[in-house]
Amino acid sequence: MWGALRDLETSALPEKEKALLRFVGIVNKESPNMTAAAMKPLYDVGWTDEAIYYAITVCALFNFYNRWIDASGVHPLSEEGHRQGGKRTATHGYVRK
Repeated sequence: MWGALRDLETSALPEKEKALLRFVGIVNKESPNMTAAAMKPLYDVGWTDEAIYYAITVCALFNFYNRWIDASGVHPLSEEGHRQGGKRTATHGYVRK
């Protein structure tokens, strides 16, 4: 994972995942200028319309959440808060009952 964060192109990720992350980068930074041609590399490595739709949706939602948090003044969690949240998720999963 760290390799992909440092340098996607030299990371050990398979080309299929690299193509998706490149596309998400375009969605994140250049969405007003996107064309259907941006999806061709995804089709070339086997991604479906459904998977592409989900990738776009997740990227858009995270952009929304980040902007909402920034604008509303929500304070970031401390390192200890993140550790506790990680432990809770590892023990109970993402679904809360």
